[in-house]
Amino acid sequence: MGLASLLSTSCSSTAPDEPDEPENAIRIGALLPFSGGESAIGRNLEQAMLLAVQDLNAAGGLEGRPFDVVSRDSHSNPDRGLDQLLSLIYTDDVRYLVGPEENELARDIAIEVKKEDILHMLTGYAAPSIARREDDGGRMRLAPSPLGIGCALAKYIVSEGVRTANSLSARDDYNTAVSTEFTSHFAALQGRILPSVTFKPGAQTYKDKIKAAFYLDDDTERAPAGRTLLAAYPAAASTIVTEWTVHGRPGRWLLGPALHTQVFLSNIPQGALDDSYGISPSLSLRSECTPKDETGEKLDCTNWNTTAFTYHFSRRWNREVPFPAAHFYYDGVVLIAMGLVYGYATTGQIITSGHELRQKILELNDPKNDVALWWDLSTAMARLRAGTPLRYIGAAAEYEFDSYGASQNHIMQTWTIEGDKFRDLDPFDAKCVVQQ
Repeated sequence: MGLASLLSTSCSSTAPDEPDEPENAIRIGALLPFSGGESAIGRNLEQAMLLAVQDLNAAGGLEGRPFDVVSRDSHSNPDRGLDQLLSLIYTDDVRYLVGPEENELARDIAIEVKKEDILHMLTGYAAPSIARREDDGGRMRLAPSPLGIGCALAKYIVSEGVRTANSLSARDDYNTAVSTEFTSHFAALQGRILPSVTFKPGAQTYKDKIKAAFYLDDDTERAPAGRTLLAAYPAAASTIVTEWTVHGRPGRWLLGPALHTQVFLSNIPQGALDDSYGISPSLSLRSECTPKDETGEKLDCTNWNTTAFTYHFSRRWNREVPFPAAHFYYDGVVLIAMGLVYGYATTGQIITSGHELRQKILELNDPKNDVALWWDLSTAMARLRAGTPLRYIGAAAEYEFDSYGASQNHIMQTWTIEGDKFRDLDPFDAKCVVQQ
């Protein structure tokens, strides 16, 4: 009842769409996979951004000017996507970017972002890490980094009593980084790393790689690792799991965050991974969690925040449910808008420099500041216009950034697989000494 009462006052139901091209709008660019292999997620991410724009415009926009989203299709292809990203910058003349999902595209556009001094919100799990020194442009990363994920995977299996591990990982920027951080942290925690294996995605078979990870040269099964990290995207990982099942299911898997998707489950033998578990970034807020034990690592968390956002999203988009990544896309738009509104209040100008805008967003998200709530943007924007700095509690996280613009969220969701479904386990606090 409390949730329904709150949302009836804070969330619009089916408000009319914004005009296609609002006059005098502040334009936020997005490159999304509307076609190609990743097309299933593109529209959902755009809906999250459009919802954020709708909420921000209902809260007054920027000095009477509305916000707008300019979207282009990445075609799920790095080469074609790069052309579209360049068009966003040089044809559409956007100064603020959110996305893309594709790691290669986010990396390839870095030179242009710096050269044109653009604010770039990196929202995807696989987005590049933030450089330790960036004086040009304004890149910010909202999801936990490969370091944070690797640390979480290592700390969790150690807490479960696992003492030996190895990995089978794809040779791409993200999964290689996750695997490297996992093995490094596991070794630092006194675990023993067994021989690990890498593979190039896109092969018709991975039998030799499975053999290298689980068998000796004479085809006898090696003493299995307590867990073998499978760090890959769903297409390759589903083939590996299917072939591994045919080989008798040696060893036990630990699954990387990219595999927490129904697409992966739909393409593996049902029941093959019932004793496996994995870790993904949690959508529970830090303030929603309390320790379950003396270590402070296993948590009890409520899910009020994500439930509220799902309700808000589904009311606007005819009962569709947001993908986990959509929460970050909503937040990326709101953080840009908050920085612009506060920047105008404190400087009298609309900030077009990505580097300067990032500094304003970092200033806002100081832990000492009062909070701005995603579900009460009208109040938040009014206070920002009055020059009051507010830190953002968003749809995906209670944000805190390091001085380089990387999110310091370290609450992870552990999960297992039962048949053809995921089942959530306890959230896990995987705070590491260094985040990036």
